Amino acid sequence: MGGGPAGLLLSHLLQREGIESVVLEARSREHVEQRVRAGVLEQATVELLSEVGLGERLRKEALVHHGIELRWDGASHRIPLSDLTGRSIFIYGQQEVVKDLIDARLAAAGPLYFEVSDIRIAGVESTQPTLRFRHAGEEHELVCDFVAGCDGSHGTSRDAIPAGALRVYRHDYPFAWLGILADVPPSTEELVYAAHERGFALHSLRSPRISRLYLQVEPGADVADWPDDRVWQELATRLARDGWTLRDGPVLEKNVAAMRSFVVEPMQHGRLFLAGDAAHVVPATGAKGLNLAVHDVKVLAAALARFYRTSSTRLLDAYSAVCLKRAWRAQEFSLWMGSMLHRLPDGDGFIGRLQRAQLAYVCGSEAGARALAENYVGLPHDAE
Repeated sequence: MGGGPAGLLLSHLLQREGIESVVLEARSREHVEQRVRAGVLEQATVELLSEVGLGERLRKEALVHHGIELRWDGASHRIPLSDLTGRSIFIYGQQEVVKDLIDARLAAAGPLYFEVSDIRIAGVESTQPTLRFRHAGEEHELVCDFVAGCDGSHGTSRDAIPAGALRVYRHDYPFAWLGILADVPPSTEELVYAAHERGFALHSLRSPRISRLYLQVEPGADVADWPDDRVWQELATRLARDGWTLRDGPVLEKNVAAMRSFVVEPMQHGRLFLAGDAAHVVPATGAKGLNLAVHDVKVLAAALARFYRTSSTRLLDAYSAVCLKRAWRAQEFSLWMGSMLHRLPDGDGFIGRLQRAQLAYVCGSEAGARALAENYVGLPHDAE
């Protein structure tokens, strides 16, 4: 369930193992191929995509970054990710990953249904869970061995788990992000994270021609209150550095996203397995969402392959514990990054002084920089 990165990659991994699957997506193909989401891929994510034949266009078009920049008090401090960890990050939009996955799915003639509605799941505690849904005006039924809920934080798969079987952990942050996609070459060669008295700002990239930028705003902020001129002026103020100029240009897209953390435990019930945002949501500060989803489905695909080869459920039984270990590590890092860089209540008092101490430690010591770098580039997938 779900034709985003998690569902499509899982279907691809299963197909390579000779395991049949059907992918159901509520949105249109055009929608899932165009929606702008995450753009930072960990090296382990790129290595997996390359290993399974999905890395050709990625390797040609992705921007490889060996460091990130932190700005505060008008000064810049580079964190040399590759020097500290031996690993890099890759800038390649989620929608591009989705395009590659859809092309691979269709090339393999795997069943992929867009614009599916009224999905109902039954019998997840049995050995043959059933999916019923509508597609192209007709009712359909699938009798399955397993169901993978890859349909995001607002999907329906999680609702099929009986009340009381899951525990939900949630944290809402006292800030949101106003994000823009701009038709202008990036003003930086590496991502810039800025802590400023007016609030956090981030200069990211999508390609040599397209920039992605963010501003900290109040939760519930209205996009209408942020005309383009105001956005560019605020970005220039918060990202300011001597000798550096922010390029501006036409804004292609603008939206406000709340920042929240969300985890459900366990990530499985009977023959239903949750993956990606259906099981956990992390704030964007740490750039972990897509990478966690990729790790989830890699673990799940390996567990399903073991089951079909040997009838052993050992890896399936361990799926939730393995994935939650990484999910909680990502939650802690994202909260730490967010707390250090965003303007928080009492930003002029005790909390503000703590933030400055954190920044000074990260930017002024190898140990602090290494801690950030190791978490930012992500653990190898076999480091469980």
